Amino acid sequence: MLKKLLASVREYKAPTCWTLLFIIGEAVIETLLPFQTAKLVNDIQGGAPMEDILRIGLVLVLMAAVSLGCGAAAGYTCSKASAGFAKNLRKDMFAQVQKYAFKNIDKFSSSSLVTRMTTDVTNVQMAYMMIIRMAVRSPLMLIFSAIMAFYMGGTLAMAFVVTIPLLGIGLMLIGKFALPAFQRVFRKYDRLNESIEENVRAMRVVKGFSREEYEKQKFGKAADDICKDFTKAERIVAMNQPLMTLCVDFDMVFILFIGSQMILRDHLLDIGQISAMITYGVQILMALMFLSMIYVMVTMSIESMKRIVEVLDEQPSIQDCKYPARNVPFGSIDFENVSFKYKEDANKFALSGIDLHIPSGATVGIIGGTGSSKSTLVQLIPRLYDVSEGVVRVGGRDVREYDLASLRDAVSMVLQKNVLFSGTIKENLRWGDPHATDEQIAEACRLAQAADFVESFPDKYDTHIEQGGTNVSGGQKQRLCIARALLKHPSILILDDSTSAVDTKTDALIRQGFKEYIPETTKIIIAQRIASVQDADMIVVMDNGTISAVGTHDELLRSSEIYREVYEQQTNGNGGED
Repeated sequence: MLKKLLASVREYKAPTCWTLLFIIGEAVIETLLPFQTAKLVNDIQGGAPMEDILRIGLVLVLMAAVSLGCGAAAGYTCSKASAGFAKNLRKDMFAQVQKYAFKNIDKFSSSSLVTRMTTDVTNVQMAYMMIIRMAVRSPLMLIFSAIMAFYMGGTLAMAFVVTIPLLGIGLMLIGKFALPAFQRVFRKYDRLNESIEENVRAMRVVKGFSREEYEKQKFGKAADDICKDFTKAERIVAMNQPLMTLCVDFDMVFILFIGSQMILRDHLLDIGQISAMITYGVQILMALMFLSMIYVMVTMSIESMKRIVEVLDEQPSIQDCKYPARNVPFGSIDFENVSFKYKEDANKFALSGIDLHIPSGATVGIIGGTGSSKSTLVQLIPRLYDVSEGVVRVGGRDVREYDLASLRDAVSMVLQKNVLFSGTIKENLRWGDPHATDEQIAEACRLAQAADFVESFPDKYDTHIEQGGTNVSGGQKQRLCIARALLKHPSILILDDSTSAVDTKTDALIRQGFKEYIPETTKIIIAQRIASVQDADMIVVMDNGTISAVGTHDELLRSSEIYREVYEQQTNGNGGED
């Protein structure tokens, strides 16, 4: 796990190493300062000349300045290294997610992925920062201070033999009992973010059904669960402070009481040594306290590390073959005895026994009821999913033999859920062709029947689209997505119920534009309206994951009871979806 995570350090290895060097320098000087201070106290007590006192004082000032400089430099390099590490980690996670097939994305909820890239990475960043700085400084301070304490105080340093194990054991117990609560918290963050995401995306539905109170209660419950676990964990961690205070007070009392006896009665120590012992005692206990903080922070971040590595280790279920083909010669599509299910252990196939042959350049309509797996069928063409059984061929070649990018570049899909991104209309349309000219963009919009409403906007093609396309209607969004697909000049164009929000006249004009603009492109139109597909070269009727009938409009009216029933309902005005 650590090896996987540390691979994201990359160019920030140098700042990490510099941090370690600066920390070592700071720790060495910090432990020498009490020694010099003790010498200064003794010289003052002994009536040393002012020149000697000033010389030692100047040395102390210089040492403090160097220590300050090392600490400041370590802070700078540490922040650079930890922030850079977090940046690379997020980039690596995002890049890995981009490789995922739909099957992989189905495994992680979007809210969970957001939590892993934000909260979990922040936790790991904090842990990394503490490890390269405090986890080096604290052990060094503990060791150096203990050595110097025994050197300066002799038997008086035995106080630390009692307090160090006591504090160490106590801090380990605190971390042990706090860990389960922290682990539960991060899993609950996913549910909290899921609640937020669903509420924001479905705001219109929530308000339409007046479910604001229900959503507030659901969010409140998730927030309360996190609060309870955090409160429990923080209550346990809060025991750090009284335990630390107890150990410090014990050491101070022991050192002052025994030390004063050794000075007054036995003359074994001097005031400078007592001063140094007190300082070393504080340094030792502070080092232990910081180690406990590191222990708690790392304990918290272990769960985050596991969740991040899960994303990085997840292998895309769909990958290129060893020597993939990079050219799709033409747009023919063949389904040969294809069956498919979303999960390997699923009891039922979503598609079964599909045999279908579509010549290049044909226009194919697909009709079927809700749940008949129309969308599932077309998602196999660009390998958004792989078949469970059988073969899908495009251009006469098994789709698994193509380079994924080349295959998907040849297939343009306009999905049921049309997505526009934040940016201008022009920027959204250039997803189809990054190098499209303004004239080509305007032509694509004309053919998709989007030009009129786009040019009615004050900024026309430079009009800003808000996140999710919330400032355009459903029909406008559909037409912009169709224009984007046309700019791609694909070998295969798939419209997955993509004209459901436009009227029948506009729908007909869009289909007429296809004939003019992309006559050689294979066009697959999934629709609920018979009018959208009745002029197609071939119409496929699907029912419960199988092909019920294939033929032209007239042939299906004679041979398919399902098709005839839908047609009669719509032409009688009882079942159309506009």
